[in-house]
Amino acid sequence: MTPVRKKFRLLRAWLSRSPVWCAWQVNYKCNFRCSFCHYWNDPAADEPEQTVEQFRAGSRKLAQLGSLLINIAGGEPLLRADIVDVVKVLGQFHFPLLTSNGWLATEDLARDLWSAGLWGISISIDYADAARHDKQRGRPGAFDRALAALDAFYRARTHEWQRVNLMSVLLHDNLDQMEPLARLAADHHAYFMVQPYSQRKTGSQRFYNHQGRLGEFLLDIKRRHPNMLSNPYFLSRFDDAFNGGIPGCRAGWSFFNIDSTGDIAVCVEERRRPVANLYRDDIHTIVHNLRGRARHNACSDCWYNCRGEIESLYRPAGLLSSLPTILFDRGKAPCG
Repeated sequence: MTPVRKKFRLLRAWLSRSPVWCAWQVNYKCNFRCSFCHYWNDPAADEPEQTVEQFRAGSRKLAQLGSLLINIAGGEPLLRADIVDVVKVLGQFHFPLLTSNGWLATEDLARDLWSAGLWGISISIDYADAARHDKQRGRPGAFDRALAALDAFYRARTHEWQRVNLMSVLLHDNLDQMEPLARLAADHHAYFMVQPYSQRKTGSQRFYNHQGRLGEFLLDIKRRHPNMLSNPYFLSRFDDAFNGGIPGCRAGWSFFNIDSTGDIAVCVEERRRPVANLYRDDIHTIVHNLRGRARHNACSDCWYNCRGEIESLYRPAGLLSSLPTILFDRGKAPCG
């Protein structure tokens, strides 16, 4: 399916108020020990993972909704030896994106992923200081390998529109790192994106203590750094997210989650309360059950980019800001 046709199908899904974003956890195994995420210690890491043929069948079923933005996540997706094949079958109908810590990236793997249809890659870096990033991620050398991954994916692109992002989680002690990280991303030809930590990830409030004018601070960085890709509406709500939360979550309406066994939930933090299974249920049952759960969803605990960036698309200003990225394939980040 051509990119133009997939964009038309994505637009059709948005107009029909069908989901447009899916987070797909392809595994829960991870080679890092991040202090703000316990997926690496999750019993689900030992569960059987979906096969490429299952991904193919699931991708085709989801295509009945339209072409979706599918974030391939984990765990660490690059731990899968068949990750290129997974991207290829998802890319037949959808826009596959991938989030990685970058440790296993090579230029050959990056080239294979781009050729398979990968639309964008986000490499996680939370500090512009190597020692601090390595300590937070529980892996010496994590910072240098992440920068090498940014470079590898940039050099290996097969099309100008293929997007390389540096993604940061806003924690209790790295607000001062946001602007240096934006500059670091530009130095490596990458876009910069940020999302806030949610205590639902681990139950800890240690990382969750920002107060006052946070949105204004981040929007000022965006104004001065054209490679900052985060939507202005999304950034403007960070203060609300850290001080009482944001109501009106569209989980189950505009986005949903698939875990490593095919169970479907309204979001990643609700994965232990699935509403359907991708392989056992038909698409009408899946949508019906997602909407049924969404009607009773009063959660305001997170403002992840999979929520805030997608909800931006339902605000006039947010939509206008995102259209150049979605429709016109702005993949080459401005250098700082």
